[in-house]
This record gives sequence, C-alpha cells and structure tokens, in this order.
Amino acid sequence: MKYPRLWWRLLRLSFAHQPRLALTALAFRVVSLVTVPASGLALRAAVNASASGAERAALIGAAGAALAYSATSVVEYVGLYYRHAVVERVAFLVLDPEINRSIYEIDTMDHLERTDFLDRITLLRGQCWNLMASAWNALDGIVNGIRIAIILVLLGTVSPLLLLLLGFAAIPLWFDARGRRVVSRADTATAEDVRLQRQLFELVTDAASGKEIRVAAAGAWLVRRQAAAHRAVHEVRFRAQIANAAWRAGGWTVFTLGFAAALALVIQQASRGAGSVGDVVLAITVATTLRGLVAQTVLRSTLAAGATRLIEPYLWLREYAAKERSRERAGRVAPTVLRDGIALRSLTYRYPGTDKDAVHDVSVSLPAGSVVAVVGEYGSGKSTLVKLLCQFHRPTSGAIDVDGVPLADIDARSWWTRMAVAFQDFGRYQIRFGETVGLGDLPHIDDGDRVREAVLAADAASLLDRLPQGMATPLGTRFGGVDLSEGQWQKTALGRACMRPGPLLFVLDEPTASLDAPSERAIFERYMRRARELAARAGAVTVIVSHRFSTVAGADLILVMEGGRLVEVGSHDTLLAQGGAYAELHGISSHAYSLD
Repeated sequence: MKYPRLWWRLLRLSFAHQPRLALTALAFRVVSLVTVPASGLALRAAVNASASGAERAALIGAAGAALAYSATSVVEYVGLYYRHAVVERVAFLVLDPEINRSIYEIDTMDHLERTDFLDRITLLRGQCWNLMASAWNALDGIVNGIRIAIILVLLGTVSPLLLLLLGFAAIPLWFDARGRRVVSRADTATAEDVRLQRQLFELVTDAASGKEIRVAAAGAWLVRRQAAAHRAVHEVRFRAQIANAAWRAGGWTVFTLGFAAALALVIQQASRGAGSVGDVVLAITVATTLRGLVAQTVLRSTLAAGATRLIEPYLWLREYAAKERSRERAGRVAPTVLRDGIALRSLTYRYPGTDKDAVHDVSVSLPAGSVVAVVGEYGSGKSTLVKLLCQFHRPTSGAIDVDGVPLADIDARSWWTRMAVAFQDFGRYQIRFGETVGLGDLPHIDDGDRVREAVLAADAASLLDRLPQGMATPLGTRFGGVDLSEGQWQKTALGRACMRPGPLLFVLDEPTASLDAPSERAIFERYMRRARELAARAGAVTVIVSHRFSTVAGADLILVMEGGRLVEVGSHDTLLAQGGAYAELHGISSHAYSLD
C-alpha cells in the first residue's frame, strides 16, 4: 500500500498547489470515459440503419461516430498537455525543494558521509518530474481501467463470451510487473557505479584537477576507469532490460492470441445470424480500441510502477529524514554570552560504517574567552573534534557542555547562529563577490558596510580592489565570472568567517593552508586580535586547527591529538618543557621550516 499512499499524496500536492491545472487535467480524463463507447455505439447504429435502409438514421449515426472519434483525439491531446503542465510545475516548484529540504534540514552531517544515502540521492538527482508523473500515470491507469470496463460491458451486449477478454487484458499487466521488478533491482544495484562514473567525469572535466591529470598523464587511465564503471552499469542494466522485454513480449503474445480468438467468435456468430452487421462492426471497433487501451494502460502502469527505482529511494529518504527529525527536539536557545566555557566529557565519536573511533574519550575544559589550538598529525581527529563542537555530529558517547548546559539540549540552528567558521574544505560559491562573503551572516548579506569590514578583517582588500565590478563581480568561470586563485578563494572564506560580530565559537580549521607565509602571518595577527575582541565582548572561545606550529604558539591552551585521543593539554611553553608529543612535533615543524 505504500505506493498508492505516495501517489495519493503527490496528487494532493498537485491539486493543492496547481488547482486549476489539476482540475482541468482531471476533467479531460473523465470526459475520455464516454468518447470511445459513444463512437462505437454511434457506428453500430449507423451500420444497422444503413443495412435496414434508414438513410437519415444512418447519417445521424455516422455524424455522431465522427464527432465522438474527433472528440476522443482532442480530449487525449489537450488532457495530456494539461497533465504535463501540472506535473512540471509541481515537480520543480514543490517536490524538488522538498527533497532538497530533506537533505539540508537534517541537523547532523552523518547522512552526507553514508554511501547508502548518497546512492539514493544519485538515483533521485534530476528525477522529480518522473517521480511526480508516476502519480498521474497511476491515475491514468485507473481511468483506463474504467474505460476498459465500459468497453467490456459493450462487448458483453454482443456476446458474454467476449468478457473473457478482461482476463486476457490483465495478463500483460502481470507480466510487465515482473519485468519491472527486475529493472528496479538492477538500478539500485548499480547506483554506486553510476556515482563513481559521474565523479570520474567531473575529475576529467574540472579545471582544478585537470592540471594534475595532465602532468601525471592520467587522463587515459581515468577514462578507462570511467568506461569500466559505465560498462559495469550497462551490463547489469542491459541484462535486466532484456529480461524485462522477454516478460513483456510473453504477456502481449498471450493477449494477442485471446484477442484474435474473440474476434473470430464474433464473426462466427454473425455468420450464423446470431448478431447484426452492426454488432460485428461494434465488436471489431471497440475490441480494437480495447487493445489500444490495454497497451496504453500497460504503458502508464509501466511508467508508474517503473518509477519504483525512484519511489523506493524517495520513500527511504523521507523515512530517514523523518527519523532524524524525530531525534531532534526543540532545544534551548544558545546563550548570548559565554561565562564558564565549553567542557568536553568523555567525548567519543565513530563515523557510520567504520569500526574505529575518530575521537575517543576526550575530556577537557575550554574556558570562556580562551584561544584554543588543536594540533596533531593528519588523521588524528582534529577536524572531527571541531565538527562535534559545531554540532554537525551527535557524539557516540560522552557529551559537550556549554556553560553547564549539554550542547545536545541547545537547538542546533540557534547554536549555528552563534558561530563563525572558516574550514579547510571551504565552499567556492560562484556568485557575486559581495554575496560569497556576505553568506557568513545571511541577514546582512546586502549590508555593504558589514561586508567591507569582513573583507578588511580577512586581509582581502587588495583582492576586492582588483575585481572589475567590485562587490558586484561574479566569481568563477562556470558562469562567466572572474577566476580566483586558491589563496583568493580562501580569503573569501575567511571574509565569511568575519561577518558575524559576536559569535560564541570562532572556528579556524586550517584557515591559511593556501596562503603564503607573509599573508598567513598577517591574517593570524588579525585573527588573534579579533579573538581577543570576541572574548572581551561575549566570552567567545576561539578554536584554531593548524599544522603550522608558528601560528599556535600564542594560544592560551593547546590540545594535542593522536589517533583520536587527547594526549597532551597545556600552553606552548608548558608542552615544550614536558618534552612530549607536542615538543617532538614542534621540533619537526621548526626543522622543516628552517630548511625552506
């Protein structure tokens, strides 16, 4: 029953958001119920009248048959136009935004790192029209079923034996359903290879990766990998399509045999005088229409049920999103000022589908107003720790407290409004420069003065001065804008992080990885001043993740991560004096920079 419930919901969306178009489309489908029977009855009357010499009645019957036949064509064509119009509008204006909301309104980011979630999103990508159309195809199937029933009643007036055609009409539908299930299973099984193929295509066509590909002469290798992924998809889906075609051919073979036998029966009865010539014409006309209706019903049913490859991931997505939202509750509003700070209590997190903790049993207090640096080798858990502080993941165990209140009890969106962040994997928004910076504080995206202050704080004034249209300059080559270097893109990200004037948590996750040493030093000096200002204003905690030890020496507290564990905590001088992991990493870093 899950499919009918979904189709009923999609139809209700159509009538709620596009009532005029939907009602018009439905009205034409209702009118189509009578046009074919009217055509057959009028034609029988015309033939019988002509056989009995009633010319006037024959002419009237012929005119009625012609009118009904023309009406059938008009109703089908115009009804299809309105149906397409309502499907398109509701699909792109209602259903597509709904699917997007199911993705981004989930508070955590776990789903964006799950292959089963990404596989289903791959199947749904760009398929909203087909998903919405499946509901109207199901409705068409019902309407055509009623039309078939009316036609069978007419055939029953010629001979009750013709009602057996109903059974033969159902056979293609059953065979077709079997074939569709084979195709649906193949689509789901190959979704991951489809995603791999698309990723490889994007690598080959992306300008950033294109440089490395050419230097490494890896283009042909990537193309072969893409071809192999495509071949894997094609082979599985081709076999499924062959099996589907075999099932459908079997169903239509059985129907055709039954259809031929029925017509032979009518002709035999007429030859024995058991029926009129008009009955023969009616039977042939209506039965021929029946065959077309069955074919149309099979097609609509195929399109409706064939959308199972979309319906299943769509229903899974809705269920997953509903389950995640049920775990979310209306929490407290984030405080405006930090008084005690942020405390991590036995904090542990493991990514879905893995067997090792990314962060394990971390306990530490981050005092209000402090600058905290997180250091460690790659894969030590630094970025995961930051994501937990940002409430992007729910801890597997343990907790984070904000001024003694569990972070889990604070509404995630409220907490996010009290944060300012600059991540290493920052977004490159190919929109106007002022907008790509202003996104850091969306309510003030059009506040030119606020954006300009953020640009200055990020040491990006010289970049702004070089842009041909200033704040209004479109960025990125994809839409004909100005291309930026990696360092310039990073400065726009740093500018976004400066938009909010009073965050409680200020996160800098490898914020200068793409900048040269002088720029790095200048920006960190600015950000340390900003961190102290935020601390004085709101007790903000600033968290800096960096592998460059020269940038973390001025932090009040340094956390040293190793294999997901917190192995050392203290100030720069304290940790150096201990001669432990931090001192070793600092020595390696200092030696590396001294060689430059």
